[in-house]
Amino acid sequence: MPNQRILSARILQSVLEDKVFFSDLKESIEQNDRAFVNMLVLSSLRNLVGLKKVLSGYLKKKIPHKHRMAEYLLLLAIDEIVEMNTPVYAIISNTVNNVRQQSDKFLAGMANALLRNVCRDLEKVKSDIAVINRLPPEFVEILAGYSSEQISKISQSVSVTAPIDLTVKQEHKKWAEMLNAIILPNGTLRLKENAKITELSGFEQGSWWVQDVAASLPVLLVGKEKGKKVADLCAAPGGKTAQLALLNDEVDAFDLSASRLERMKNNMVRLGLNEKIKLINADAVKFLAENPESKYDVILLDAPCSATGTFRRHPEVLHIKNIQDVKDKTFEQKKLLEAAAKSLNKNGILIYSVCSIAKAEGEWQIRDFLHENQNFKIVPPTKEEISSFGVWQDNFVNEDGTIRTLPYYEQNIGGMDAFFICKLQKIN
Repeated sequence: MPNQRILSARILQSVLEDKVFFSDLKESIEQNDRAFVNMLVLSSLRNLVGLKKVLSGYLKKKIPHKHRMAEYLLLLAIDEIVEMNTPVYAIISNTVNNVRQQSDKFLAGMANALLRNVCRDLEKVKSDIAVINRLPPEFVEILAGYSSEQISKISQSVSVTAPIDLTVKQEHKKWAEMLNAIILPNGTLRLKENAKITELSGFEQGSWWVQDVAASLPVLLVGKEKGKKVADLCAAPGGKTAQLALLNDEVDAFDLSASRLERMKNNMVRLGLNEKIKLINADAVKFLAENPESKYDVILLDAPCSATGTFRRHPEVLHIKNIQDVKDKTFEQKKLLEAAAKSLNKNGILIYSVCSIAKAEGEWQIRDFLHENQNFKIVPPTKEEISSFGVWQDNFVNEDGTIRTLPYYEQNIGGMDAFFICKLQKIN
């Protein structure tokens, strides 16, 4: 059985070479290894651009591709030396043994000398990693339309670990006190310290669910008027569907994945909202085209996207997503928007959102939609909808009435995911 550092190196290899999300690999990690591996892999992904630069600066020649496990082990070792409190001698000794086991004794000797040099120059190494642009060049291409100042701030936010946010059904003050949390201006609870979710008070009773503050904003724009016919076109994992169910007696929740819908059903049972939600395992575009009589007053389209706005929680997206991923998703989003537009009643509301930082999936997608659908208009959010519990330090409402959150917004309390949100109304 591999030790924790070899396991971490293999996972890092799977993420970077096979483009696998780290979250999809976690179930394969033994429980007693999970905390250390999770911490080491996520830290190395956040620092990867700097770690690679440091490593190349100490290497006299490039490590052969067939011995690339040695390179992954060294990247992880440098990160552990820089970021963690593990005794240095233990990191070096274990890494050298692992390199010898995974590669050969020549590379093991090189690893020993290299890591000792890193320790000798530790303050400079720390400084170099701290100031470097943490965004890989391919990811920067996704940020077309942002200023150099914004890109710099986005880069700095990579190093910030995302806090845990909860959406509560009711009694915000009570749960804030019980869970040691602060109430954000929109009503989201933000835990002051990390905790095991399933062990927190209120989990079993379904009093709340985990949801980033930015992800909770789209449904807040729906309004509180009852009796509307509502659809969520891409429902799983269900956080926004649960919000819709709190506001309405019935919600049609579509998703293409049967397994994701099954997990969502279990979550809705825990939350006590399952009787309000009709789960539909179908391609929403095809279903709506084949059922033109299905019309809705409100449609939430939290569209499939590149997920590039979630890099604080999933730093692997910085290294596995590129501009082609964005282009592929924009085509899918366009089809969903067209289907939603045709399935809305007159004066109906369409909420479009994506957890993408790319303007191509947000601002520019809606610009093109409005150009082609002039019977729609943007409805700006009201202050009461997004800030009924306080005042935001950053203004994330654009001049045209759309919403764009960024990772460095509200940085003084931990930031937020990058989201684009737009409320549209169908008119004559």
